[in-house]
Amino acid sequence: MNCKFDNHFHSTFLANWPKANNSYPFIIAGPCSAESKEQVLATAHELKKIPQIKGFRAGVWKPRTRPNSFEGMGEEALPWLACVKKETGLFTAVEVANPRHVELCLKHGIDCLWIGARTTAGPFAVQEIAEALKGTDAVVMVKNPVNAELSLWIGALERLNASGLSKLVAIHRGFSGAENNIFRNLPLWEVPLELKRHFPHLPLICDPSHIAGKRDLIERVSQMALDMDFDGLIIESHIAPDQALSDASQQITPSSLQEMLTRLEARIPSCNDHSYEESLEKERARIDRLDSELIEILLARMRVVHQIADIKAKHNVTALQINRMDRLMKNRTEYAQKIGLDPTYIERIFQIVHAESVRFQSDRMAQVKNEVKKPC
Repeated sequence: MNCKFDNHFHSTFLANWPKANNSYPFIIAGPCSAESKEQVLATAHELKKIPQIKGFRAGVWKPRTRPNSFEGMGEEALPWLACVKKETGLFTAVEVANPRHVELCLKHGIDCLWIGARTTAGPFAVQEIAEALKGTDAVVMVKNPVNAELSLWIGALERLNASGLSKLVAIHRGFSGAENNIFRNLPLWEVPLELKRHFPHLPLICDPSHIAGKRDLIERVSQMALDMDFDGLIIESHIAPDQALSDASQQITPSSLQEMLTRLEARIPSCNDHSYEESLEKERARIDRLDSELIEILLARMRVVHQIADIKAKHNVTALQINRMDRLMKNRTEYAQKIGLDPTYIERIFQIVHAESVRFQSDRMAQVKNEVKKPC
């Protein structure tokens, strides 16, 4: 992890991002797609009335799954964003997916470029964008890749950083998942938090619109992000969202956004109150003791797994037995729900525990097999 990000950038361009004095985090808003000059300017002027909003985002090139979907207005829309900047003073942000997009955005004075989830997943595409930006002082925001692969996200940031770009921001927009879920994209908060752990000075913002997929869930996701000390939000807002040409269901009107922002609570990262510190340290000490007990219990469990592996190897039985796994999951999650724990939380834990048990059994059985084959 050798990326070095510009702290000066963090204290100037992002001066309003840190939540000092309990101020609002940095907010970027605008429509999913720039559809017409009238729509763009009408939305921007309404958003300008909201003091917390510092930037205007709009999709100009839209990487749609199906070719017959609205794919954006392209270069035609870039002068509209120049008008937004001139008339409102909001900085402008546009998604880019190739060097030609970069060239056109720089030509039209776009302040900030962002790399979308599909592009982040392609190292060749990111490298081409990084090379196109070499020698510039561009601000670049990088969304997480479609799948929950932290190394791809970090790799995209590293490629840009290696081209001399230090004004970098990470955007968490959730991850694709096949399972049924209330959200369009799974939040999997542990992934962006792990990114933050590796790069504590890297600004991290949340895209609640793409995580939620539905406008009535945007506030909930936004508050969750603020509770986890994210630096800001990038939210899709359209003057008439129900008539939007793309992602209509996840866009909100500027007036709805303003109301939502008054309800959100931006937390502070720490508190100097002595009683707070004393109480917190006491509870953290309890957590530390319980974590030690958990590790010791996991060790005891793995010792039993070792014995199971030897028994299975002796009788030439497979390491994975799917019926046993199904019963285990059912029993553990039902018991968790009975005692008041979230069964989904317990299921995720035991998926990891069981996967490690199967891996260990497989390795152990191979070891036993090799020992049997050794000549006397």
